Parts: sequence; structure tokens; C-alpha cells
Amino acid sequence: MAHRRMRDVTDRPASVHLVLGEEELLIERAVASIVSDVRAVAPDPEALPVDRLRAGDASTAELAELLSPSLFAEDRVIVLESAAEAGKDAVGVITEAAAEPPEGVVLVVLHTGGGRAKALAPALQKAGAVTHNCAKVSKAGERVEFVRNEFRSAGLRVQADVVQAMLEAVGSDLRELAAACSQLAADTGGKVDVAAVRRYYSGRAEVTGFDVADLAVAGDRPAAMEALRWATDRGVPAVLLADALADSVHTIARVGSAGRGDPFKLASQLGMPPWKVKKAQGQARGWTAATIGSALQVVATLNADVKGGAADTDFALEHALSTILDLHGAV
Repeated sequence: MAHRRMRDVTDRPASVHLVLGEEELLIERAVASIVSDVRAVAPDPEALPVDRLRAGDASTAELAELLSPSLFAEDRVIVLESAAEAGKDAVGVITEAAAEPPEGVVLVVLHTGGGRAKALAPALQKAGAVTHNCAKVSKAGERVEFVRNEFRSAGLRVQADVVQAMLEAVGSDLRELAAACSQLAADTGGKVDVAAVRRYYSGRAEVTGFDVADLAVAGDRPAAMEALRWATDRGVPAVLLADALADSVHTIARVGSAGRGDPFKLASQLGMPPWKVKKAQGQARGWTAATIGSALQVVATLNADVKGGAADTDFALEHALSTILDLHGAV
């Protein structure tokens, strides 16, 4: 009989993890954290095997072999990617392994929450899998919370105006925001204020899409077009410019439909900071329900164009911006 070494089960990480969502940075962090936790209790951390397999492409035989018990029950981490696209038989193998994981194995299943194997995610949760929420960070309020949490992770608490200054200076890309927060926390010795953000990222702040978007929804054609060309000439990604424009239009639509109430009361109702509600209330004066509806269609089309739907993204941006400017103040 093979000798199985004794293991302390009281301090071991959970055997099954569900990494749920599509935000790549959060997915990478979740997997890295799980592997780190397993290494922390492994007898030989450096030798810990981490096997990765695309469940959506793997055969049931490959999955069954990977998930089969090891003779010596050595510590292993198995990461199954693209589980949302796994076939019916493969889902059965994964579900069975999750219900009774082999000794020593920590199973990590990456699932978008949709796909043909949509039912696998709730099945794993029902079986007791630890869920790591990695949903796309697409809303402005979510990005605000992300930046705030990045600073918290660095042991800092910052004011709301600092968070907004970071978003205006760096943009909406999570990787860039995370790197900027970490660097700023280190370079300032923890003394992060708006002045520090502007001092370190003044060049970046001048080329983000937020100024372009504000000028566009205000109807300032000469300044908006000049700002767009200035930003694109300096290499600001089209996706960031389109995202800023969409955020402004969506914010005006939401605030405009909520009426002209007290910004502080509406802030709670809309899930936005009061300053943003007040700003959007002012911007909404140049818009009607019909024109903002048309603007929403423009930014939706632009979103598809900058993500591969258009041959010339610069032209797509300029055309969308010009259309938004035409709509402002139109009857």
C-alpha cells in the first residue's frame, strides 16, 4: 500500500475555487492569490505543480487524467480555463471532481458566467466552491471603487477628489490604474493628494478622454475637435476616448431622466457621487430626451467601431464626436 503523508487540513486553502467573470486583471489576481495560499502551506513551495488546461478545448479523457487522484497525493493546483465552453461530458467530469476533489488537489475553475456550460457555475457554487467575483468593471462607480480599493491595499485612504483625479489622469484601463496607484503610493511615501496626482501624471491628464467628452456634451465644437486631435496625436488609445465619451452621455441620460432633484439625494438613488450628479445636471440643459437617445446610439456604435468594427478608428472617433456636437442643442 502506498504511503500517504499526513497533512494538516485545518490551515489548508479550500479545495475548489470558482473564478467567476471576465475581467482579466481580477482573474489573474485571483488565480495568483490562490496559488500563493497553497504554496504557503506546501512542504516544497517551489516545486508545487500548477497545471493549466483549457476546459473548453480539452477532451473528457484529458480532463479525467488531469483530475485523477495522484498515487502519493502530492500538492497540486489545477486551473481549468474557459470552463464556460466545456462540453456536456467535460462538465460532468469537472462537477464530479469538484464534489470530491482528489487529496492534495486545489481545483480552480475559470468561468465567465455564460456560455454553453452556463449551469456549471451555479453547480460548483452549490457544491461549496469558494467564489471569486471577477466581473467586468465597466461602470464609472465601479472604477471609482476599484481605485479606492487599490489605495486601501497599499494601506492608504484617499479623498474622493483624489480618486477622480486619478481616473481623469490615467483613464479607465484597470492595469494602468493599478500600476499608477501602486507607484503613486510608493513615490509619495503615502502622502497622496490631488496635487501629487497632477504632479506625477500631468502629462497623462492632458491627453485623456474626459476633457474631450466634457467639451463634446457641452457643445463646444472648436475646443472638442481640437482636444480630440491633440489626444489622438499623442497616442491616447481610441478605446479610452470612446469610453470617456460614452460615460458622459450615459451619465447625462441617467441624471436627466431622474429629474432636477437634490444632487445628494439623487446620488444615492443613482449610485453616483454627488459632484458627478451636479455636473451632469448642468450638462443636461443642452439635451432633450430625443437628442440624448440619439447620442446613446452614437456611442454604442463607436464602442463597436473602436473594438474592431471600423477600419479607421480615428475617423470613427471624429465622426462620432461631430455627431454628438450636432445633436447638442438640437430641437
